[in-house]
Amino acid sequence: MRTHTRDPQTLGGAGTLDQMARILAARNIDPAAVAALVDEPERFSPLDALLAAMPPRYQGAVADHPQVLDWARDVAQQAVAPSLGARRQVTTGPSLLMAGVVGAGKTHQAYGAVRRLVQTGVGVRWRATTAADLYADLRPRPGADSERELAAVSRCPLLIIDDLGAAKASEWVEEVTYRLINRRYNHMLPTLITTNLAIKDLRAYLGDRVTSRLAQMTTRVEFEPVDRRRHRPAG
Repeated sequence: MRTHTRDPQTLGGAGTLDQMARILAARNIDPAAVAALVDEPERFSPLDALLAAMPPRYQGAVADHPQVLDWARDVAQQAVAPSLGARRQVTTGPSLLMAGVVGAGKTHQAYGAVRRLVQTGVGVRWRATTAADLYADLRPRPGADSERELAAVSRCPLLIIDDLGAAKASEWVEEVTYRLINRRYNHMLPTLITTNLAIKDLRAYLGDRVTSRLAQMTTRVEFEPVDRRRHRPAG
């Protein structure tokens, strides 16, 4: 049995370019216009892409809390390039548990921290969700693959969980939270968590297994007991 082989062609070689030119001419397409599109510089910067994915309220968020800035620096320092010459990506790193009253600025700082990371020049694949929305997405229901969704959230390189402890407590909530936090704990994936609960109340809400892992994987950041939404400066 004979086999027919073809010599490999190098992309961009003279033969390939001539063939492309003939195809474009047959379709009445100007090759110069196509070349201009190929050579056109990237329209959107990484920061532009980040802001487009953020809720409008937090697109101007800037992290200024010293511990949050320290976290962003540490995560950026641990970013690695997947290949030679590639952009460094967030892979592993520390986590933060930001605690304080409603309106203290925790969510603002969380989004500002992601912005800070992008501004340092590292790539960030991230997700943000409230705890209540997370449980709604993970709750078993017809037509939804809750296990697949849990795996996707668990593997996300950077995750924001806002308002942990705000949803109604139940055995199911405790179990799902444990599975999520345990996977991120084991793989040392950076996680930004905000909560209005004191640590003793968080333990009662989530159980010892979750709070024990949170204590080991996060740095606790206490916010001043001031609702900044109600105390905005005049002017």
